[in-house]
Amino acid sequence: MVSITKKRVGENTYFYLGHTYRSKGKLKKIEKYLGKEIPKDIEELKKKFIFEVYKEKWYKIFEEIKEGYKKENKFMPPSAKEKEVENFMIKFTYNTQRIEGSKLTLKDTANLLEKGITPKDKPIRDIKEAEANKMVFYEMLKYEKDLSLLIVLYWHKKLFGDTKEDIAGKIREHGVQISRSKFTPPTHVELQILLREFFDWYNQNKSKIFPIELAALIHLRFVTIHPFSDGNGRISRLIMNFVLHKYGFPMLDIPYEKRTGYYNSLERSQVKKNDLIFIQWFFKKYADNNKRYL
Repeated sequence: MVSITKKRVGENTYFYLGHTYRSKGKLKKIEKYLGKEIPKDIEELKKKFIFEVYKEKWYKIFEEIKEGYKKENKFMPPSAKEKEVENFMIKFTYNTQRIEGSKLTLKDTANLLEKGITPKDKPIRDIKEAEANKMVFYEMLKYEKDLSLLIVLYWHKKLFGDTKEDIAGKIREHGVQISRSKFTPPTHVELQILLREFFDWYNQNKSKIFPIELAALIHLRFVTIHPFSDGNGRISRLIMNFVLHKYGFPMLDIPYEKRTGYYNSLERSQVKKNDLIFIQWFFKKYADNNKRYL
């Protein structure tokens, strides 16, 4: 529990946030200075403070997940490992497309990508984009260089080259709105600067930020920039998994059925300009999805 404490030094009064917890049988206390007055956004500061306190516990869980994942892969025959990746690819393709309005069912997607059976009475665009997602997903797994605007544009072009040739691999030159969202993306004139800042931030921080947090921030910040006319969510989820895979962690599939919580956490982070909201959602979702490795 977080408490506010008041300390007097001479004639001055100072306020602190404090949290007491037990570690190895001993009580420990962490404090954060607030100022001479209690800030108006104290409730948000409390949430941020308690999250920072428990962040190390999250990291420990994630390291255990990584170790369990590594151990399972070590003893898995190559054919079984290949099948495991294929199963993930199918579910990831289904969910990342379905979130964006695809009409393909999971069974449609599996039959198409695993057996080459084209579903009847389904939009040809959805079919082509599912096939393209499979191709780009496997290319992403094999890609050994680091993230850059060049590779992101290439992946976007591959994803939409057969269905939306006029926008595939191109930064938008017009304004956009996100349906059913209170967040308004940046104007097109801001995009070049924002993208340069985004990749500069990534290159400066990729070795400093814990990989799970980095993956969450990569997703949030890229989709917030919203550089494409369409496909921003799909690319954001792809590069999120690029980071997870690069650092040896299990990749994350965000189920279509859980999209409401996913959308809400993104929107609240964007509107309030508070990364922590999405990071908290992401941490919980990632840990829950990977319980098998603990």
